[in-house]
Amino acid sequence: MSFPRSSGILLHPTSLPGAYGIGELGREAHRFADFLRDAGQRIWQVLPLGPTGYGDSPYQCFSAFAGNPLLISLDTLVERGYLDPRQLDSRPEFPAGQLDFGAAIAWKLPLLQHAFRSFQRSSPAEREEFAAFCDRHSGWLDEFALFMALKEAHDNVAWTLWNPDLALHKPDAIQRARNQLRDEIECHKFIQFEFERQWNDLKAHCARNDIRIMGDVPIYVALDSADVWANRDLFELDESGRPRVVSGVPPDYFSATGQLWGNPIYSWEAHSRTGYAWWIARLRRSLEMLDMIRLDHFRGFEAYYEIPAGEVTAINGAWVKGPGAALFEALENSFGRLPIVTENLGVITPEVEALRTRFEFPGMAILQFAFGKDPQAPDFKPHNYPRHRVAYTGTHDNDTVVGWWTSTAGAGSIRTSADVAEELEYARRYLNTDGHEINWAMIRTLLASVADTALFPLQDVLGVGSEGRMNLPGTSSGNWRWRFRQGDLTPAMSARLKQLAETYAR
Repeated sequence: MSFPRSSGILLHPTSLPGAYGIGELGREAHRFADFLRDAGQRIWQVLPLGPTGYGDSPYQCFSAFAGNPLLISLDTLVERGYLDPRQLDSRPEFPAGQLDFGAAIAWKLPLLQHAFRSFQRSSPAEREEFAAFCDRHSGWLDEFALFMALKEAHDNVAWTLWNPDLALHKPDAIQRARNQLRDEIECHKFIQFEFERQWNDLKAHCARNDIRIMGDVPIYVALDSADVWANRDLFELDESGRPRVVSGVPPDYFSATGQLWGNPIYSWEAHSRTGYAWWIARLRRSLEMLDMIRLDHFRGFEAYYEIPAGEVTAINGAWVKGPGAALFEALENSFGRLPIVTENLGVITPEVEALRTRFEFPGMAILQFAFGKDPQAPDFKPHNYPRHRVAYTGTHDNDTVVGWWTSTAGAGSIRTSADVAEELEYARRYLNTDGHEINWAMIRTLLASVADTALFPLQDVLGVGSEGRMNLPGTSSGNWRWRFRQGDLTPAMSARLKQLAETYAR
């Protein structure tokens, strides 16, 4: 699918400013959408919106269908009458410009539970709206709400450590749990209902301002998720529910030992027998919430890298053929042409590119990778872009542009200091810059390119250094914490972006 010539900003909602420890879907989200409109930007890209689990990563969620409760606006709950404004006065001293997940979770989740108790006394009209939501989403909501209630009943340990009858989803045990945890299940359904209402309000606000929301659909789901627990036959698990093989990518230019992600691998044979029903349901949910989809790790659909469970690095893995065209034919039969952007980074074979081209999915180009020895560097140089391309200064997995510009070879990298120096010297020549405002030099280069879509993280608009990096792949702590601050988005910055967007017909 082709997209209209436009540009936009990558900013996960957790990075929005605000007083409650984490970005939310309320006033600040609407104000950011207004900033995008005034700056001539037409796309707001977000990361996966699910409830985060291990390491607070949006790529390791308790559900591929649910929303993150931490994104729910507390001020909106006050406006609805579910919370007393005085309850918000007890908030802890959250760090400025950084997200403290532990403190935010400990303070915010009890408030959401209180809001649920208030909602139980709400009007019949609201209760009818809630019932309709539960009925409409019962295909994933019933299992997710039960899963979360059971996690809490088991001190939040992974489901593989629960009572065996519950872990293995035995019908009698499941029915007893539904009866015993009825209130807790209803609470989790209410939280998803409220997330949906707030997200839909934000999405409608964006639509009124001609802004499309682009979201991320990871190829894999977390082992400790309702998706795996309720659909064990769709994954390569042993009889106890533990993975036989796990996901990752092999050693490459940036990592001598590869990346061991640890997600369970799909049993693609089982998915095929169902006509890919789970994937159709997943895409239906994503298309309800998003205007465009970035499909993460697209090459894994053609062939994926599996690593025996128990390995400590990704070295001893192997490539295995994936579902290929059969999956995307099933999806297109259900939805028609798909508004998908493929994350086609890494070891990309002719077979992967043939699959992408067959379904006319645009691929990505990362400008930071254009100047070094990455095998894809020629494709990432703007003079080689086709129009059917989504070009980035960097993604959530990159350092910021300013951080990259001032970087040295990092630990675990096979790049040398000489490699880095050569890379930056080439970038100076290519971008015709002395490094002053390197972030704007790269933004301008992308906007001037022929690529239909140009995107850049907000950190690159602000010109922040490595302290603004969202994620360092291969690490499990200290990530996903950056937030911008009130006052960072200035009228001058908005005017500068708008002028560039108009200059280059974005």
